[in-house]
Amino acid sequence: MSQSLGIIGYDSFHFIVNDLERSRRFYTQALGFTEVARASEAKVLRGGENASVFGAGQIRILVSSPVRGDSRAARYLRIHPDGISSLAFRVKDVEASWRFLEARGATFLSDIQTRESEHGRFRTFNIATPLDDVTFRFIQREGDYPAFAPDFEMVDGGVPAENPHGFATIDHVTSNAYTMLPVVNWYRDVLGFNHFWDVEFHTVDVDGGRRMTGSGLRSIVMADPESGIKFATNEPMRPFFRESQINRFCEDHHGAGVQHVAFLLKEIIPAVEKLREKGIAFLPAPPSYYDRLPKRLEENRISKVNEPVADLRKNHILVDGRDDKYMLQIFMVPGGDLYGDQKAGPFFYEVIQREGDKGFGYGNFRTLFESIEESQRAASRSLEVVG
Repeated sequence: MSQSLGIIGYDSFHFIVNDLERSRRFYTQALGFTEVARASEAKVLRGGENASVFGAGQIRILVSSPVRGDSRAARYLRIHPDGISSLAFRVKDVEASWRFLEARGATFLSDIQTRESEHGRFRTFNIATPLDDVTFRFIQREGDYPAFAPDFEMVDGGVPAENPHGFATIDHVTSNAYTMLPVVNWYRDVLGFNHFWDVEFHTVDVDGGRRMTGSGLRSIVMADPESGIKFATNEPMRPFFRESQINRFCEDHHGAGVQHVAFLLKEIIPAVEKLREKGIAFLPAPPSYYDRLPKRLEENRISKVNEPVADLRKNHILVDGRDDKYMLQIFMVPGGDLYGDQKAGPFFYEVIQREGDKGFGYGNFRTLFESIEESQRAASRSLEVVG
């Protein structure tokens, strides 16, 4: 039996939304993606949903919206707000992947489906996951199969233009669940992934447990041993379980699901500045975070960050790393906040630049929480003085 799934990398992910035109504007006008494919008229009539594919570099995002109440997209949206319903992975040999998963007890949702053209073959199947309504799809593209998928028509040749922000690949995918061990164990036992990284943190750690409220999480990252693609899974952490941002995501999403996808790029500062000009909002970082940054970099033995700290501060970009390797990251606001419409959901995108560091920003958890707490204490002291 094969020792791994045979994953080559990410193929695409499927986003189901209430408003496809709004998503089209978001991807093409704000993020600079190219619309590369659309569902054929026959597929729309048969499935009851419109669908378009947006691309940048190797990234492909399938976005669909219902036109009939009996469609899969409509059923999804009766339960959830806008969100990711499926992640697709490119594999070397779809039959070998099937055998690997079958031996490990995977729950198959389809047989292997094959579509041939004069230029090649498209072969795929999908399986259930512990992430509620999220499915995983495995795709083998043989030869030069021209379409994104069967019954999709290419738009302008199906090749994305160069992305103006530098989006090219997916760095990782993060999911939230009320309890993560069933998910993490499934990655290990069914998919054959290995433990890569973990962290737990709570705001009560900052002030020694004196507070009466707070938010915390546990996170474990699992990685495919062959391709190296990574999945982080978060769960809420007690005390104050109900107030955790992870619990709130699950409540707003109406179950476990994909919280965010991280896009990797080479230069984060100009990308963030251009994205803001296009109307994209990011989560802010307090000034005290950057006041403390030089000391933290020294403690982590990072002698030089090439990007000016003043530019990082101005753009609220976070820094983490160790031993002269670092990474820069920032998070867009969730869709519901971006549009002022809770039907747009709690999902968001991360933008990340890596300069040798392969981690997930552990130092940013603690330092950002500490900075927020410090700012809150300073504000309280000011009020006491005024009073």
